[in-house]
Amino acid sequence: MALILLPPSESKYRPGAGSPLDLSTRPEPLIEPTRQVLAALVGLCRGDPVAAAAVLGLNENLFPLVEANAELESAPTAAARRIYTGVVFDALDAKSMTSSERRRVDRDVWVTSALFGVVRLGERIPAYRLTAGTGLPGLNPLSTIWRPALDEVLRPAISRRGVLLDLRSGAYRPLWPVPHDLAEVCVVGKVWQATPDGGRTAASHDNKASKGRLVRDLIQSGSRLTSPTALLQAALEAGWTADLAAPHAGRPWRLDLTIDR
Repeated sequence: MALILLPPSESKYRPGAGSPLDLSTRPEPLIEPTRQVLAALVGLCRGDPVAAAAVLGLNENLFPLVEANAELESAPTAAARRIYTGVVFDALDAKSMTSSERRRVDRDVWVTSALFGVVRLGERIPAYRLTAGTGLPGLNPLSTIWRPALDEVLRPAISRRGVLLDLRSGAYRPLWPVPHDLAEVCVVGKVWQATPDGGRTAASHDNKASKGRLVRDLIQSGSRLTSPTALLQAALEAGWTADLAAPHAGRPWRLDLTIDR
């Protein structure tokens, strides 16, 4: 099965009970970067909440998220597929899948994260608030911290599966830009909106929901999906209007999905 990268959601479910975060269960290259970012975020939020909210881009109505961040080291955790909510994850709707489909989701669908780098949907995490563009005091830019660690983790993961389907939003791609030498095995998904004149324009409203539905269809196809053409074929068989653009000038493949309103 392909490795699939999704963007995170700003909204998250906060579990009322569960074991605290255990960094030792993370892939080894991600442990120290996670520890660094976590310490900086918790330290920021345990200080002046007004200053912390300003750094995190939160208004006063979202001050409870600052308080939640301050307690991340002891906060209850749950599977990431439960923690992440919002349009993408509502459309994916992992809770309604069969147990075998959910196992594939937990193993093969990963979420990019400013706090964790990447998170498998089966991995236990707490609810948190941190976006990729945030500059944490006393810490290097998040892209600088995560890029080498993610390269160590993603390269072998892609090699084992044969192909990566990259559905990340633009804000999260700098954490790990697709390297030129992996362009032949990486596919970036793009959602387009059909226009009345027969053309198409970049989708906005339905972009996130379409990505969630596509992942659901790919998981439920049961196909091995070990190449860009296999991803295209599975999308077509699921009823999507799709085409595949080949790599060019070091850029990866592009899977174009065109939707109607």
